[in-house]
Amino acid sequence: MAVFTTAGSMQDGVYRPILRPRRGELAALTHLAAEDAARVTPILEVDEISAVASLLRRLPPRTGAIAVDFSAVPERAAPEPPATPSLDLAEELAGLGVAMLPVLRAHESRRRLVAHGLAARMHLGRAVLRLQPHVDAANPAQANEVTGRMLSGAGLQAEEVDLLIDLAETACVSHADRFEEQCRRVLRWARSMPWRSVSVASGAMPPNLDDLPTDRPVTVGRLDARVWQRLAEPGVGYADYGVTSPVRRLGVQRHRQLPTLRYTDEDNWWIYRWSRRGGRSDDRCHDLCRTLVTSAHWPPTGARFSWGDAELARRARTARGGGSPASWMSWSTSHHIAHVLQTLVLR
Repeated sequence: MAVFTTAGSMQDGVYRPILRPRRGELAALTHLAAEDAARVTPILEVDEISAVASLLRRLPPRTGAIAVDFSAVPERAAPEPPATPSLDLAEELAGLGVAMLPVLRAHESRRRLVAHGLAARMHLGRAVLRLQPHVDAANPAQANEVTGRMLSGAGLQAEEVDLLIDLAETACVSHADRFEEQCRRVLRWARSMPWRSVSVASGAMPPNLDDLPTDRPVTVGRLDARVWQRLAEPGVGYADYGVTSPVRRLGVQRHRQLPTLRYTDEDNWWIYRWSRRGGRSDDRCHDLCRTLVTSAHWPPTGARFSWGDAELARRARTARGGGSPASWMSWSTSHHIAHVLQTLVLR
């Protein structure tokens, strides 16, 4: 078993997307440019350890370090032996040379927090504390109590922990206004402790795109990005849910999808759902990509903007290899990460 001993270095402008550990999202992380990978720490929400470990073996993220949220993994009831998913995955990732930061959550048991602390010390000696103010703490006193319990349980100091303030779903403009004010109050509280870093996350992508029009690009406002921009707080990092919704639709029956892209622009996502050109998915994807690369929101650098954009440009040239839902998600996620990183540099 390998043990990581190198402390993580402080970096400005680190982007922390909250992602599902699926083939699409992991393919985007695998194909990050080296200079971009150094500025991304993805947070993966896992619910089944063996499946995630298998995917990470096939698609190791180029970021080198990942944060993992185990809160959806059920805790075993007595008299069964306690599960230690963070320790299990920490050992697996150590063998792959991928460093792991466990994510501490308010509703986790002390036993699991202890395991998270051990997993953190097996790797970089760091963790992420994910606080949802609307769920976990209504005021500074409660926030002190909740975060104190998590840090004590894991045996970590605030200096070793990246604080993620997760506002969850930003569904409309009124939500964005309310979350902005709430976030300012939480940030005032956060400054009372020496966190390694502080980031704010929220998400505005609808959980279901099936009702959107087809065969023409439709905009969905990036209200999550607008909240962070309006905060204009120095030293506060950016996080989001990538191109997915914070609302996880569990148990939804899978159905055949139209070729779909979620293409990130400055203030909006351009949603492409394509049914043109007959029944073949490859032909529809080809037509979709041709429309995208001739649009005003196609970046000036074109295919060089990201790995995902290069794949889209290739599909615009040929109808062969139109991809799958995982491919469309990977190309969308790749472009989104590159766009966010460019925005953080220019801000």
